[in-house]
Amino acid sequence: MSALFGTYARSDLAFERGEGMRLYDQQGRSYLDFHSGIAVNALGHGDPHLVTALKSAAEKVWHTSNVFAIPEQERLGQRLVDGTFADKVFFTNSGAEALECAIKTARHYFFDKGEPDRYEIIAFTGSFHGRTMGTIAAGGNPAYLEGFGPPMPGFKHTRPGDLDAVRALIGPQSCAILIEPVQGEGGVTAMAPEFLQGLRQICDENDMLLIFDEVQCGFGRTGRFFAHEWAGVTPDIVAVAKAIGGGFPLGACLATEKVAASMVPGTHGSTYGGNPLACAVGNAVLDRILAPGFLDHVNQMGQRLSWHLQQLAQKYPDYVLELRGKGLLAGIKISPPVRDFVARLRDDHQFLAIGAGDNVLRLLPPLILTEDDIAEAMGKIGAAFDAIEAETAAGPAAD
Repeated sequence: MSALFGTYARSDLAFERGEGMRLYDQQGRSYLDFHSGIAVNALGHGDPHLVTALKSAAEKVWHTSNVFAIPEQERLGQRLVDGTFADKVFFTNSGAEALECAIKTARHYFFDKGEPDRYEIIAFTGSFHGRTMGTIAAGGNPAYLEGFGPPMPGFKHTRPGDLDAVRALIGPQSCAILIEPVQGEGGVTAMAPEFLQGLRQICDENDMLLIFDEVQCGFGRTGRFFAHEWAGVTPDIVAVAKAIGGGFPLGACLATEKVAASMVPGTHGSTYGGNPLACAVGNAVLDRILAPGFLDHVNQMGQRLSWHLQQLAQKYPDYVLELRGKGLLAGIKISPPVRDFVARLRDDHQFLAIGAGDNVLRLLPPLILTEDDIAEAMGKIGAAFDAIEAETAAGPAAD
């Protein structure tokens, strides 16, 4: 019996090493990785630049705490500011912590303005913002809230895509709107640019803040540095994690100077957040993602993946019900149960993908993939559909 909490429905599969787009199990079998540790391994496995940066940093200073200056943190923060809307950055260890910081920053902004009663945040069904008490309340998913007592107050929810429904929730206590530009866990739903633009207008009209959760869809995954850039919208706060560390635990909350100004000593903190080791790796990730041509490649591969998925849908109309997502955050709503299909792909075809809400197969390949990788992936998914079709035609096995 395992000594670990039983909070994961784990496969028995264990990996020994990784290289580029592939993972290798303890028997040496190769698996094509369109899972990426749930959008974390943006540069694939064993990226030489990241490995060199980690080894070099490990021979210097691992951790000091944020009571001291951390040069690698200052450098990473400035690079994020230089490349985004933001003026200030707070570093965390995870996406949930980045969202907690975003929520606290939005509420404290209004507290500092002399409006402490403005703490309510409007969020959306189908969202996922983390597993802390605050972020499960922000997500509002009953399955994640069950069993943990009353949800933390201060959140209202409506379906995405309906601006009038958002307006109807605004009241004297409203302070912000929180949304994923592309929902991941909830079903790989990309928000229309017009909807995100409308949310920005609503916030401006009502003196509210716009918060984007780009933990999964940011850092190049859609073909731009952040997904909200496709809509031409400037947020007030953005939470980011996953790909920012390329596999090393790291997250960040980005904000404008105006919004971050009230976050003074004593308002927030983190023991490990932004330590020298994490930020050395984070800077190495940025070296690669911000290199000339990298995001152009991601955008091109996103377009090629979309084309291949359309061909797959035409070939298997009984199994592919809808295509979703943006760039290299792609979703296929399928007819077979997605959990069983993910297991079939893993066990029978050595292909790693992940499920999402609404019976969606989620594809999150490393951003370094090639069209050959895409074609191989489509072949494996198609082979899994063929196997289901053959099994269905054969009927139940005789006793």
